[in-house]
Amino acid sequence: MLGPDDPPPVTVLHPDARGALLLVCDHASRAIPQSLGNLGLPEEQLGRHIAYDIGAAALTRRLAERFSATAVLSGYSRLVIDPNRDLEDPTAIPVISDGVVIPGNRALDAAAQAQRVETLFRPYQEAVAREVARVRAGGQVPILLSVHSFTPEMRGVPRPWHIGVLWDRDPRLPIPLLNALRADGRWRVGDNEPYSGRDTTGGTVETHATPAGYPNALLEVRQDLIDDDAGVALWAQVLGDALEHLLTAPDLATIHHYPRV
Repeated sequence: MLGPDDPPPVTVLHPDARGALLLVCDHASRAIPQSLGNLGLPEEQLGRHIAYDIGAAALTRRLAERFSATAVLSGYSRLVIDPNRDLEDPTAIPVISDGVVIPGNRALDAAAQAQRVETLFRPYQEAVAREVARVRAGGQVPILLSVHSFTPEMRGVPRPWHIGVLWDRDPRLPIPLLNALRADGRWRVGDNEPYSGRDTTGGTVETHATPAGYPNALLEVRQDLIDDDAGVALWAQVLGDALEHLLTAPDLATIHHYPRV
């Protein structure tokens, strides 16, 4: 499926980092294997949010530098296969996304689907698992922070938040982070907005952090705020400053399960 000129399915930054923070970016890339062409889509569609999370990879890289933290970034567009989905989810290989039909995903047989799973999905998830295991082997509890971005509006409805913090039952990282971002005074901060992190299944956080009792949060930054270098630099500073004193909190260094009720 991948040729010699295709990028790797996953990139790991700072694989020897000593800290507990582990950054993941599920929708880092808009790349499509050359063997799949453009999935039948025009170029302008591949530059939209349906293909990747605009600005998320650059923000992840900046945060990785700020904290000298390991970061795992996906190598291919979620239009090929979404690494932040349960494989039983029909949107894992989307036939339609935000009203756009994906011709190259229509009528895929089982072999073609399995090829995408084995070539792109599993290497990314296995890389996350390896880095989690490495942190644990070093005697620390991983702190998993997933970086995403969202559109300023959806189906014509404006989304007023500058940033959202998504979480399920474990409050150890998200609640202090929400408080720190709100204390800044400049931002409208969403608590489980514009999406909810409650009772979700199959995503990277739900696979690698929640069942193990590791502290975690998922960030959603509005795309128009991080679609250029200046915006990325600003939000890397905003988030870095908010996280700086939170990551050493004693309760983040423990394993604690928060069962769904």
